[in-house]
Amino acid sequence: MTLLHISASPRDALSHSRKIGQLMVDRLCAETALVVTRQDLAQTPPPFPDGRFAEASLCPEDRRTDQHRHDLEISESLIAELEAADALVIDTPMHNFTVPAVFKAWIDLVVRPNRTFRGSPAGKVGLLKDRPVVLIMASGGPIGEAPPAQSDFLTPYVRYVLATIGLTDLTTVCLDSLLRGAEAVERAETAATARLDDIAAHVSERLDRQALAARASAET
Repeated sequence: MTLLHISASPRDALSHSRKIGQLMVDRLCAETALVVTRQDLAQTPPPFPDGRFAEASLCPEDRRTDQHRHDLEISESLIAELEAADALVIDTPMHNFTVPAVFKAWIDLVVRPNRTFRGSPAGKVGLLKDRPVVLIMASGGPIGEAPPAQSDFLTPYVRYVLATIGLTDLTTVCLDSLLRGAEAVERAETAATARLDDIAAHVSERLDRQALAARASAET
């Protein structure tokens, strides 16, 4: 089974989201035999979609030219990597209340009409099979409803956009107030780390069910 680990922070060893994300990956690998695929969006940023990508993405499959297929190569590679994963861990900072630009570029390359979702009278329908996703998000300021806390547009956006392509089993871990001193950092990391065992148990149980369903399907 394969675990896709996506990181978006540009801060490398200083990143709190990367630290907790790696701990999450380690816990999952301790629970289940997983092969980890790394996608470091900060180290290898995906390109921003341009006009050629938009044209190729919207062109019906049976009318695509070789140039269209070339313009979709990176997107297809990222989608194939996503399709091959049995579970995902995404660790990312909050940038200006939402996702970093490199993570948004990844989203724009994998959320494609008639490839990872289709339209219907009831709205968009995801075309990917569901699988467990763990989102680790880090914020320098406090998050909440009352001042001086700031709004979190990242978590609901990621939940909505992943559900659009079929990924609805999302567990979130939020670390906030990370620029409020060492004590705040310790509180945030301690609270996040305390949740990892329960999350790992949930993901492991879900992976077991997926494996059983796959075996049953193969036997019929």
